[in-house]
Amino acid sequence: MSDGLTRDKYLGGKLELWQPANGYRAGIDPVLLAAACPAKPGQTVLELGCGIGTAALCLATRVPELSLVGVERQAEIAALARRNAEGCAAQMEVVEADLAQLPAGLRQRSFDHVIANPPYFLRSASHPSTHAAREAAVGEETPLSVWLEVAGKRLLPRGWLTMIHRPERLADLLGGLDGFGSVQVLPLQPRAGRDANLVLIRARKGGRAALRLHAPLLLHQGRMHEFDGEDYTAAVAAVLRSGAALPGFGEFPK
Repeated sequence: MSDGLTRDKYLGGKLELWQPANGYRAGIDPVLLAAACPAKPGQTVLELGCGIGTAALCLATRVPELSLVGVERQAEIAALARRNAEGCAAQMEVVEADLAQLPAGLRQRSFDHVIANPPYFLRSASHPSTHAAREAAVGEETPLSVWLEVAGKRLLPRGWLTMIHRPERLADLLGGLDGFGSVQVLPLQPRAGRDANLVLIRARKGGRAALRLHAPLLLHQGRMHEFDGEDYTAAVAAVLRSGAALPGFGEFPK
């Protein structure tokens, strides 16, 4: 640990990222987000609210020759994202800005993909964190509708939006996808017999395929944690430890 930071391994050690030792720390959500993005080599990707760069850099580890841009409004976190991108030699530009007020230069650019892991919690129905960086990551300040609007404006025609969020916001997510089609929803189920606690959403700008609700992806084996160590299902372990694409979410309708 150095200067209040830790350097943590992702994707089975293929990727090492600096992040604050205290406050918000990236978990598996951005890794799953990256695994759900259907990017191909040579394409362009914009991550809104990139944090320390976890999702974008996990994606770059799986898919070569991507051109990445991350938007992050917290100066110290944006600096860590740049440091992490340099550390893994990724072609990633980090723009320090509020996504609702993007710089003019970025507003003139379009991308093949937009990915985002927005703050999950409406503060009208929950209590804020006392840690400023953590609160910025988990407490919704910029409305979800703005995230969706900005994503739509920055995507090329037929471009893909991929997001991860909470099931209770699914109505807001689907209702905000004006101009999108070919919507796919993948519930993430923590254990057998439990409700999904996350959803992955993928939609195509100008897509025409019908909405598809996938069968839930089970994250952990068994109905409870029964032994020391990890108990991810084999499919999820392949994503988290080997950088595989997300199973069951690999069909990209027209």
